[in-house]
Formats: sequence, C-alpha cells, structure tokens
Amino acid sequence: MGAWLSYGLGSLNKDLPDFVVVPSAFWSGRVNVQALYARLWGSGFLPSRHQGTSFQNVGDPVLFLSNPQGIDPDVRRRMLDTLGKINAKHQEEIGDPEIQTTIAQQEMAFRMQKSVPELADISEEPKHILEMYGPEVTKPGSYARNCLLARRMAERNVRFVQLFHRGWDHHTNLPANMRGQCRDVDQPTAALLTDLKSRGLLEDTLVVFAGEFGRTVFGQGNIARDNYGRDHHPRCFSGWLAGGGIKGGVHYGKTDDFSYNVVEDPVNVRDLHATMLHLLGADHRRLTFPFQGLDQRLTGVEKSRVIREIIS
Repeated sequence: MGAWLSYGLGSLNKDLPDFVVVPSAFWSGRVNVQALYARLWGSGFLPSRHQGTSFQNVGDPVLFLSNPQGIDPDVRRRMLDTLGKINAKHQEEIGDPEIQTTIAQQEMAFRMQKSVPELADISEEPKHILEMYGPEVTKPGSYARNCLLARRMAERNVRFVQLFHRGWDHHTNLPANMRGQCRDVDQPTAALLTDLKSRGLLEDTLVVFAGEFGRTVFGQGNIARDNYGRDHHPRCFSGWLAGGGIKGGVHYGKTDDFSYNVVEDPVNVRDLHATMLHLLGADHRRLTFPFQGLDQRLTGVEKSRVIREIIS
C-alpha cells in the first residue's frame, strides 16, 4: 500500500522517504522475537525506489546513516557526484531504470543524513506532549515513541507511515498477554489521534489500525493451568479508521453470534484498499502499473468497491 501511494501520488518531502516503516522493538516490557521480513514493506513489481524505509530502534534510525570515520559531508558529496556521473553513463548505455533509482536513492540518503536525525530527536517536544503519549515515549523502540515519531512524520509530509507492533499472536496465556498489549497501545494511539487533531492534521491524515489476522472465539490450550489462547481465524476480523474523511462513530459489518462468519456488509481487503485510495485522492480503477503485459492494480481484477457508507 505504501509503495503504491508513493508511485501514484508522488513525494511531498524531498528530504525524507515517501514510505517509512517503524517496528516496535518490544511489547509489554519484553523483547519481541516475532519475525518481520523486509518483503512486508517491499515494492513488489513496482520500481524499488517506492519500497519502504525501515527505521531502527538502536543506533542510527536508518542503517548506515552516519558517515564512516574519516569521511566528512564534503567528501561524501564529491563521492556521490562522481558516482552519479558513472551511473548516468551506465544508464545511457543499457537503459536499466533501476540505475536511475539507484542515483535517486543515493541522493535521498545524503539528504537524510540531516533530515532523519532532526526527525528522530524528540528532546524539544513539550512536557505535556510527552506525558500524553505515556511513560514509555522516551524509550527508543517503544510503540509510544513510534506514535510520536509518526506524528512528526505527518508534520513533515511523509506520505505513508506504517507502525508494526507485534506480540498479538496469542496461542497461550491470553488474559495476561491482552492486558499487556492494550497497555502498550491504548494510550499512545489515543494520544496520536488527539495530537494530530489538535494540529489540524487529522483532516487529511487517514489512520488505519488493524491486525494481521482474525482469531477464534473459543479457547485453546490448557484452561486448568490458565494457559489458554485462541487460534488463527481468517474469515473475519476487525479494524478501525479515523480522520482523512472517515465518518466518526459508525460501525460497518457484522459477524454471527460466534464471530465466526460475516453475516452483514462484508468488506474484502480489496474494498478496504479501494476506500483508502479514494480518501487519499486516487481512483483504484485508474491507478495502474504495466507488468507482465497487463495494467496491474493494487485491488487486482476482481470486483472491489469504495465503502461510501463510512465516508463523511
């Protein structure tokens, strides 16, 4: 989704990527070992310059952001100028569009050496803002810190920001794990919405909160030992949207009494994508990219629609 928006809508800030990914390093006070793969924020068959840039929780926010010892900005600038000329000549010879992507990304990386440290520095944030996001906001890698960074990116017109907070894969010990997860996300998420709204940013910022999968309603594991959880369930799950033209206070869709099947107003992921694109200014039927002889779309060739019932 982030790659498609980068491709379809272009950049609003020449010094920061269009698509930024910020994973949480831990959940409920524990280091998170649930795997995240770079393909989750890749660009697929779109040009690689549209893929997501992952922010790190330790050291430089972006890998290799700092110059090596003995290399100052002037040396780096001369090196990139020379390298750009070599790449441009190579581009003329073979016509590979990825070479042009390489040139553009190297220049972006040079600009990010100034823009990213400024973005990640929250030392000038007022005390009442930090308190609003909760006690973990000062801890790098926390979901609270990442929510604050998301607001700072929205201020700087980063096109698409994706926060990954892991640890929801509860096959055991559901009561304790859910309390921990809610403690991690509830206050920072509410603070992000409040912060965006107070700055006039929520009107044109669409916030989407959703999980990777649904869950069964029945228990799993040894209940006698209070070690129960729930299993994977792909037929239905919930999410919420706010800002960006969404109508507040509306519920759409309904499951049966067991939360097992959708029985009213089903929403396919293609419908969600079509709606998101519509709210962000793109027609999902016209946003295409030529690949393997076809004009490909994010929503594919199957029927999909904008969910107008949730739009204000």
